[in-house]
Amino acid sequence: MADQLPTEFDVVIIGTGLPESILAAACSRSGQRVLHLDSRSYYGGNWASFSFSGLLSWLKEYQQNSAIAEESTASWQGLIHETEEAVTLRKKDETIQHTEVFCYASQDVDDGVEEMEALQKSPSSATSSATPDPLHSACLPGETHSLHAASYETPAKDTPKSGEVSLEVTDVEDTLAKEEYCGDETRTPAVSDGDEDGKKPVEKDSTDRPKRKKITYSQIVKESRRFNIDLVSKLLYSQGLLIDLLIKSNVSRYAEFKNVTRILAFREGKVEQVPCSRADVFNSKELTMVEKRILMKFLTFCLDYEQHPDQYQAFVQCSFSEYLQTKKLTPNLQHFVLHSIAMTESSCSTIDGLKATKNFLRCLGRFGNTPFLFPLYGQGEIPQCFCRMCAVFGGIYCLRHKVQCLVVDKDSGKCKAIIDHLGQRINAKYFIVEDSYLSEETCSNVQYKQISRAVLITDQSILKADSDQQISILVVPPVESGTCAVRVTELCSSTMTCMKDTYLVHLTCSSSKTAREDLESVVKKLFTPYSETEVDQEECTKPRLLWALYFNMRDSSGISRSSYEGLPSNVYVCSGPDCALGSEHAVKQAETLFQEMFPNEEFCPPPPNPEDIIFDGDDKQPEAPGANNIIMAKVDSSEGSKNPESPEKQLQN
Repeated sequence: MADQLPTEFDVVIIGTGLPESILAAACSRSGQRVLHLDSRSYYGGNWASFSFSGLLSWLKEYQQNSAIAEESTASWQGLIHETEEAVTLRKKDETIQHTEVFCYASQDVDDGVEEMEALQKSPSSATSSATPDPLHSACLPGETHSLHAASYETPAKDTPKSGEVSLEVTDVEDTLAKEEYCGDETRTPAVSDGDEDGKKPVEKDSTDRPKRKKITYSQIVKESRRFNIDLVSKLLYSQGLLIDLLIKSNVSRYAEFKNVTRILAFREGKVEQVPCSRADVFNSKELTMVEKRILMKFLTFCLDYEQHPDQYQAFVQCSFSEYLQTKKLTPNLQHFVLHSIAMTESSCSTIDGLKATKNFLRCLGRFGNTPFLFPLYGQGEIPQCFCRMCAVFGGIYCLRHKVQCLVVDKDSGKCKAIIDHLGQRINAKYFIVEDSYLSEETCSNVQYKQISRAVLITDQSILKADSDQQISILVVPPVESGTCAVRVTELCSSTMTCMKDTYLVHLTCSSSKTAREDLESVVKKLFTPYSETEVDQEECTKPRLLWALYFNMRDSSGISRSSYEGLPSNVYVCSGPDCALGSEHAVKQAETLFQEMFPNEEFCPPPPNPEDIIFDGDDKQPEAPGANNIIMAKVDSSEGSKNPESPEKQLQN
């Protein structure tokens, strides 16, 4: 049995998602005593990344959740005083629904397929028809259960190759991508379009068509640790709030990034690359010379559209799609601007469309030829980076640690403490709770939106190029009115998210039905199921689909605090991931809540200079919190390293 936790803290945070982790870092950095708990066995909550076997374990435990008896927990009723009342928390996470898994890769009998056999004991209802659709084979039961904590395997941290972007800079306005040495004396830029070795690939004769490699399911299982599969698919805007926060707080030292290399468009049944910079526009073969001039003129206007209100004021009540038609843009250009640059729905307002276009353009060129960055090893690294910062400044972490209830004083109406599953009462001044932990009674009046998600493993890129190490983003416009566009992000092996010779593809849209119903039509347009026959393999021009997962995730980003019933004034709620491409909402939410709790403190200030740090035991008297000097108790020696150890403390059973 592990030692008990301390009983007095300034801030208790329940959940390790991105906004909670940012808040933990900010509170710890400002000198607060922070306890950060999560009932799950992994960091990140719905922002987490899993290895392939870790994801299978997550799914398996999720499906078996209804049959698992509740763990016995210590009695807590005796710890509630007469002047207090308890607000119970939810025991199971119910933010994930409608999970369905499909395996198309050859399932050769091998020593590594036990996981799949365990997951495929029951056929899906989709396979019960007389003539099953090939896209419906090898499916898990599509039943809906509540999500339970699953095992988590730490990703294999291979030495990153060239093409990484470092955010470690001394001047935010002078941010430059670092350079790395490849080979003996060859220096290549950090952001490159080359292969994993940073070398320019040799062009092959188009008549010499190489045979497609056969990838089996057992290979995927054996290379499980090469995969880092995000539950939520997002990118970082190079001029966005999250990048600015990573640089300002110096949390960027704990992560590395790659530049997204291509913006793609899906038009008239085919995928093509979108010109999004001046050089791309003038080098594009898809646009006529007239279209190039029209597009450059319009994009120049969008960069400072606020200075020319006469050009859009008459259209503020119109949709952005209607406004584009008035600017004499050809249908080809309208499609590019709407779906690949602004990346908005056709129905969005003119002002919102102009804002989105300007944001895209102002992010170009900071780190590369596109506005976006992707963190190596997946989006799940970002919450852990902020957790490391919190731990460096004294925060205490404990996973697999459940909280049974909040203790509320009846007179003041404020929360005084929590009671954990060990029956320990822990007091604090402020409490931050991920919304998935709130009980049904607290959320009785809340109407949640849903996000439809698909995760695919494929054998080729959706648009072939000279290099096989492309990171691409594609928006597929809706076919029917009233439905949403589908965002597709394709990751190559150099992102450390999938094994060599495969691609990891994420599909995301706002839900109207189940995830498979929302996304399967797009999957069929872009990919073809794996075929065992050599003839089918050679004739097929689309990427082959090896494995697919569909699920719906709850989107609580638009819920106001007043919608939750019976919450004490010093209990703050953090929402899960939203459907947007960036993480702006999470950063704004974290900063807003921090300022409500500590209005006189700076949000995630830069780290102190080494000479300003005073350690416990020094003869100097420390200054008050918030002053230039910072007192740090036993700073971990890995604090300045690139990959410090996990912040989790040895406080688990």
